[in-house]
Amino acid sequence: MQIIKTIPALRELRQQCQQRIAFVPTMGNLHQGHLQLVEAAKQHCDQVWVSIFVNPLQFGEGEDFEDYPRTEATDCEALEKIGVDVVFLPSVSDIYPRPLAETTQVHVPMLSKQLCGVYRPVHFDGVSTVVNRLFNLLDPDVAVFGAKDLQQLRIIQRMVADLGMRVQVQSVATVRESDGLAKSSRNRYLSLDERAEAMLLYQTLKSIKQAILNGQRDYAYLEEEAFNALQSAGFKPDYVAIREAGFLQAPNTDTKQLAILAAAYLGQARLIDNLVLTIT
Repeated sequence: MQIIKTIPALRELRQQCQQRIAFVPTMGNLHQGHLQLVEAAKQHCDQVWVSIFVNPLQFGEGEDFEDYPRTEATDCEALEKIGVDVVFLPSVSDIYPRPLAETTQVHVPMLSKQLCGVYRPVHFDGVSTVVNRLFNLLDPDVAVFGAKDLQQLRIIQRMVADLGMRVQVQSVATVRESDGLAKSSRNRYLSLDERAEAMLLYQTLKSIKQAILNGQRDYAYLEEEAFNALQSAGFKPDYVAIREAGFLQAPNTDTKQLAILAAAYLGQARLIDNLVLTIT
């Protein structure tokens, strides 16, 4: 496995590589969910390249950029064990050579300003900007993202389509703990008692899904009931929303593919999750 830390070295290596490349962008502090993305990437291309970069542009004021865990050594060990070919470890000045306030940013309208975008107004512009930058630097054939952050996935898919990028975006199903909690680097913020309660978020989404499959079509009622149930259980929910699964607009009577999405704080941890279902 090669570890590359500078853009000139990355570009030279990419120019020399004649094989198809699958790319997995990460912020490090890798868990089993990230490793599943790598395993999926292996199915698509000859080589797998991974980036580890904690992106300051996607952290708002008061969020955990400075405290976000940096575990590059153990991350690289895990990636080497599962057969990653190249790890790109850029610095902030590599990715953003000018001050952040002067850096060109990529904005995906509508999708970026709803759901989590209401509560984290700079987050998705930061995500789309850094992913665009990484795509331009690595020129991958395939990029692999987890479906846990469905809004992020849809934003990247829209950006790729709108900007005419050649990369093919693939998604991988959410990796969960045995009780259903979606794996996340931010689960480390949960206390032992909070960790025992955290699985209620996934259970709430499953309850909504079952109600819809049983014929309930009053989505506003289901959203409100779930929101209140999470509050009663000690969560501080930002939202519970039922949307069409494609690009997360409000569903209508003809919508067949639905996404149930939620974001809620439990203690210091902001948890997100979603389920997708088909109705007849």
